[in-house]
Amino acid sequence: MRQDVIARQVAAMKAAGLDAICSCSPENFAYVTGFVSPTQPLMRWRHAMAIVTADGAVSLVVVDMEASTIRAKAPGTEIAVWKEFSFDAMAVLAEALTTHGLADARIGLELDYLPAADFSDLSERLPGATFAPAQALLARLRQLKTPGEIDVLRKLSRIADRAITESFHAVSAGKTEMDLAAALTRGVYEQGAEYFKLMIVATGERSVFPNVGPTGRVLKHGDVCRVEIFPMIDGYHAGVCRTAAIGAAPPEAERIWANLTACKHMLLEAIRPGASSRAIYERYLAMTEALKLPRISFIGHGIGLHLHEDPYLGPTADQPLEAGMVLGIEPLIYETGFGFGMQNKDMVLVTETGCELLSDVSDTDRLLVVG
Repeated sequence: MRQDVIARQVAAMKAAGLDAICSCSPENFAYVTGFVSPTQPLMRWRHAMAIVTADGAVSLVVVDMEASTIRAKAPGTEIAVWKEFSFDAMAVLAEALTTHGLADARIGLELDYLPAADFSDLSERLPGATFAPAQALLARLRQLKTPGEIDVLRKLSRIADRAITESFHAVSAGKTEMDLAAALTRGVYEQGAEYFKLMIVATGERSVFPNVGPTGRVLKHGDVCRVEIFPMIDGYHAGVCRTAAIGAAPPEAERIWANLTACKHMLLEAIRPGASSRAIYERYLAMTEALKLPRISFIGHGIGLHLHEDPYLGPTADQPLEAGMVLGIEPLIYETGFGFGMQNKDMVLVTETGCELLSDVSDTDRLLVVG
């Protein structure tokens, strides 16, 4: 169990008047335990729940299919097991809460995750309990990363950066997007990732599409290629995107890339404790308008156990940045007007004095040309 996270939750419970928090989403279960229940993200009904009480006690409720794995990962932790296909997950959870003296307690619960039918079942089994929404509280805690989380995100950022760059160097005209994807997949695993999500391989005319995977398209001389991947360790993600040209870059690409690079350096200068998330976005808009670049709906976001977390660097909610936040920043243009898109996404840590670039393996100030 992650004692630093448990201590944060105990303090948050005291401030919110809660007797316990029950985390039931894959990301918040992992936040407490330090690992993901393997199939929960794939099959929503395979509930894995972590109960943290106001005095710091922890117990888990897990499906029988994953019980042996979770016992091995959490030795000495109290674990209650429910049987798949018996539909008794809420009965076992209610019993576990009762065992901790919480049958009449005020319990924080992720009401934006737990299915309505399960919540109704749990409420009927614990009529004396009060369930309060805890999703915003947990999301707020996760905004400020612990030193251990920062270490994992730094490692993942470098894995993604290095793997993408090496995959570009592994291809040339005549190879396919699938060849590029194969090199990228091999690279993230060779460097220590446990898993990955959302591989984007978009080349040539397909580079204008935001979130597409690899196809059998053959790479051509002069193609602009956008590649992004989210490698994972213990449920944490880092998102890095790079752009390269095959053989030679179109003249327009060099000019557009120089503008995106200028935007990146502006963001790195602007990101610091106390900076307004909205003001950074507005500064980006002013810069892109001066450079005659198209608008985008946001320029960055928090990242960690979820692909997108608060705060967003965008036009809606405004939030001052704080040391310990980790952001993905992504100057990009999908529709350049020249038949290709470009993107340069980096991982950034907000420090006490400014920010640290976590995806620091490759030099992206110049457009990469390979093959």
